[in-house]
Parts: sequence; structure tokens; C-alpha cells
Amino acid sequence: MNQQRFETGYAAYQAGDWVSAASLLGDAKAPGEVNGRIDHLRGNALMKLGRYDDAAQAYAEALQDTSYGMAGALGTNRGRALLAAGRVQEAADALRRATEDTSYATPYKAYVALGSACRAMGDVRGAGIAYRNAAIDEANPDPSSALRKLGACFMDLGRPSDAVESYRTALDFSTDLRAQSATYCDLALAYVAANRMVEAIDAFDHATADGSMLTPEAQAAYDAARNAVAARSGNRVSDTDDLLAAAGYGEFSDPLDPTGETTGNLMPSPEDTGFFSVTEEELVNNDRRRRRGGARRVFTAILVIVLLLGAACGVAYYLGFGWPTQESVAQELFAKKASGEDVSQFISGSVDDETRQRIESLVPKSTATSIGGVTRAMNASEVVLTATLEEGASKTYSVHMVRDGIGWKVSTIEEQYASTDGTATASDAQTSDAGAATTEAPAAAEAAPAGQPAAEGAPAEAAPAEQPAVEPAPAEAAPAEANDDATVNNGEITVE
Repeated sequence: MNQQRFETGYAAYQAGDWVSAASLLGDAKAPGEVNGRIDHLRGNALMKLGRYDDAAQAYAEALQDTSYGMAGALGTNRGRALLAAGRVQEAADALRRATEDTSYATPYKAYVALGSACRAMGDVRGAGIAYRNAAIDEANPDPSSALRKLGACFMDLGRPSDAVESYRTALDFSTDLRAQSATYCDLALAYVAANRMVEAIDAFDHATADGSMLTPEAQAAYDAARNAVAARSGNRVSDTDDLLAAAGYGEFSDPLDPTGETTGNLMPSPEDTGFFSVTEEELVNNDRRRRRGGARRVFTAILVIVLLLGAACGVAYYLGFGWPTQESVAQELFAKKASGEDVSQFISGSVDDETRQRIESLVPKSTATSIGGVTRAMNASEVVLTATLEEGASKTYSVHMVRDGIGWKVSTIEEQYASTDGTATASDAQTSDAGAATTEAPAAAEAAPAGQPAAEGAPAEAAPAEQPAVEPAPAEAAPAEANDDATVNNGEITVE
């Protein structure tokens, strides 16, 4: 290599003097010498000069230098040069080889050029697959451009519904307002072709929102869509087909051959080929990520629910609520006693045997019970219960309970009596601390039948049967409830 000529040619390359750069770099190599870097730069300069055949030859010579590497970039540039020179089949072959370079960091560039080559050869299906691969390349900073070209392939194949999905996905990745307007126009034309007129009008409105003008073809389709919608709103058979025919739209696909298998324009459906998805490995990885993300969301939701339920249960426990409730325990106690069953399961295990026996003996055989009131606290509660006795009389009891886990059990029972001055007195089932005599009254002498005097030995303050005993006021108030390089740019082909 002639170092001086290389350095002079490289300086001209950096200064944009493409004529001098191409000449000096060509003279820098000795006859028969292989030098990837020199031929790469020379090919780029020849591309700038529009000498595409010479550029393609320079890139081919650069590819012979295996120690230089960059097979993907060189193959892509050579394919672009051949495509610009009109050597389409050679271009497609070169671009396919470029995509096989696993070290190529930006394969989407080769796929975009390959799509152009396939379309130039009339291979619309091959073009669509190439554009799809370009769109899903994570290195592609502008997948919307490839998706828009993919949509055009679907339109060429007479599959407007698939084109709609491609254009809509392109809009999701598009940030340039002018590009968005053009994509909306393409989307609107696809909607019209799919006979989705209301959506077509909305897309046309978006396309012209920035003041952009529609092409004559697009304007005719816009008018046809609006006329079709107006006709439908008039509740009569529309002239949609005639309007579309006048606008230049014919039949886009044979309903009996939607994928073009009979015509030879076979292009598998998106569901079969994954046009709008990634590779199988990427699908698996994405699915795993979605599952992990979904599992995390489900776990978080369950955790929040559990915490809320725990807090609610804590508040309820503090306020004296439990399960079974105080009312149900008291009524079950009396009901079991009336049926002659064992009631020990309702009595707290903290009471002694004597108290247990007195509680059991004090509970009468009743035909019905009603709750007069409940005083709740966290660890102790009181239920006022009126029992209708077998004799027809009624009697009121104060059933004291203590907490048992989340439920309640009886600790004592008191008979309630109405005094002559309107106040209530009670007879506890236990003895007083001072050792005073107990005041137990036999069940038969607790109340006198209607119209008869009280039985001898009955307490003087017992209420008549037809008058319920006065209920005592709650002993304790319950707490308050809280409730993206040769590409065409402005007519100029750039290289990488």
C-alpha cells in the first residue's frame, strides 16, 4: 500500500472531494493487493459520484479481504449499488448474504434494501417478509418506515385488512408529524379498500389535520367514503360500490382465494408467519416476561386485598365483632337447652365447674328467644335476651360473654327483673365476693300467669306475663365504628 497516496486520498474523502478520493484511494493499492479498508472507502466515494457499477466492484474487492470483516455492511452497500445500477437479482443475492452476517449490528438496513429489490422483481411476498424483518430488528430506530412499506405490500396483494394493522402499528412508532400524516393517508386508503368507511373518514381527517393536501386519488377516496356514510345514515341502500369504482377502486381480493394461492401471489396470513411478531425465541422470551409481569401484578393485587381484609378484620375484632356472633351464641345456647342437648360447648372454658352447672341450670327450656340488645367490646360483651318460657311467660336474661378466638363463649348469665321504681335488678348465677347468700328463684316462681297473683316465694319485683321486663341500659357503650448506510435521501444514496 502506498501510504502517502492513502493518506492524501483519505483527507480528500473527509473533505467531501469524492473525485480525488476515488482516484487517490484507487492508486494507493499495489497491483493485486487486497485491502478492505481502501476499497470500502473507494466504494463509498464512487457511490457519491453515482458510479454504481464501479462502486459495486469496489465493495466486492473489499469483501475479499476476510481479515477486514464488516461483511454485513459491505454486502449491504454492494446490494444498494447493484440495485441503483438496475442489477436487481444480483442486488437481492448480495443483500441476502449480508443478512447472514451474525456480527452485523444493523441488519435492518439490508432487509429494507432487500425489500426494495424484491418489489422491483415483482416478488411482493418476499418484499413483505423483508420489511417485516426490518421492522422487528431492535437496532432499527424507525420501524414505522418499514411497517408502512409492509402495509403497501399487503395492499398490492389485495389484503387491505392486513394493511390496516400494519399502518396502525407504524403510527405507534412514528414521531415525525409529516410521516404521521402520510401514514394516516395510507391507512385511510386501506380502510376504504376494506369498506370500513367511518374509520376511513377519521383517518383522512387525521391526515389533513396539519394542512396537508391529499393526492387526487386520495381525495376521490375521501369523497367516496363520506358519500357512502351519508347514504347509510339515510337508511337506504348505498352507492358505495359505484362510488369506489368511480374513484379507481376495484376488487382487491378473491374471497375464495384470500391469500393469493391460485393467482401465485401467495402470502401467508400474519397469524401463520408472525408478520407482526418477533422470532420464535423472542416470542418465548416475551411470553415469559409477560407472565412474570402478570404474576407480579396478580401477587401485588392479592397482597393489597389481603392487607385490606386484615385491616378490616382487625378493626372488627377491636370493635367486638366475631364469628360466631354474640347473638347467635346466645340463641344457640337457649335452643340447645330447649331441645335437651348438651350446652357445654357454648360455655367458656375459663369458668369453674360450679359456675358451669349454675349457668346450665339457669338457662330455661324456652319456645322462642329474641335479642333485646348487644353491648360489644374487644374482649367482653353482653347480650340482652328475652326467652318465652314453656308456661307462656317471658323472661329477660343478661348473657355475659368473653372472647374465644374470633368467636364468643358464655361466662355468666343473669336474670333481669323490673323493679317497682322502673330500674332493673339482676340475680347473677354466681355468688357475690362478700359471701352473701345467692338470690336464685325457681323457674316456676319467676313470674305469675296473667290474671293470677304471683306464686308464693316469687320476688315481689317480677313483672306480669303480659308485661315484658324492663331492659337494663347497656353497661358499656360500644366504640364508634370507623369505617434506527446506503439509502436514498432526497435523491442521494448514502452509504455506511
